[in-house]
Amino acid sequence: MSAITQAMILAAGKGTRLRPLTLETPKPLVKVGGQPLIVWHIKALQAAGITDITINASWLADKLMKTLGDGSQYGVNLHWSLEDDEPLETAGGIFNALQTGKLKDAPFILVNSDVWTTYDFAQLQNYELEADQRAHLLLTDNPVHNSGGDFAVNDGLASEQPIGNADKYTFAGISVMSPRLVDGLVSGQPAALGPLLKKAMIKSQVTAEVITDNWIDVGTPERLTQVNTFIANKGANDYCGSQSL
Repeated sequence: MSAITQAMILAAGKGTRLRPLTLETPKPLVKVGGQPLIVWHIKALQAAGITDITINASWLADKLMKTLGDGSQYGVNLHWSLEDDEPLETAGGIFNALQTGKLKDAPFILVNSDVWTTYDFAQLQNYELEADQRAHLLLTDNPVHNSGGDFAVNDGLASEQPIGNADKYTFAGISVMSPRLVDGLVSGQPAALGPLLKKAMIKSQVTAEVITDNWIDVGTPERLTQVNTFIANKGANDYCGSQSL
């Protein structure tokens, strides 16, 4: 078994739901618990032994790069995958990073920059994808703003629709991905990850597990306040409980 050595953080979105905060500040740099949201991920990945981290950037990319630099201040190597003014979306961003060599052609941990969690990434470092497997997703209990959930899991396999009495859960924006998932995309053309995952699920190529760690999608000013209040009350570094936000 070979450990996963690289990660990609999706950070190219415009963060329109967080405006006016994101008019002059890229969403990944919005402060959560006193530090930029994306820094939580960088530090967590570094603590898990993942030091090669690719970040795709588009909206206010210069500010993002100036703040984070080459990653040496966090003990990691940051590889910047730059996109035009219009982001390439999730799958398109991954494909571009692979095509330009910013991301190696090997499995990687994928993280959405706009989620906050106490999940320990070390639990994914030794995850090994099967030969025909395209992804392993982390799911979480459905928050109020996504009460219908995204995917179900049956005997470890993810599906768009529940089978039998299975429940649907919300995709936590954290996964292990195979580069093969984005094979066939067109360079420079935007493409979303969801449809590719759903196609792979039909072929039983996507597995999933449900986590109980603290998690929140920091997508609105209200949820930003919620996570800051939680951290202030509990102390993110000291709190090891599993209750949800």
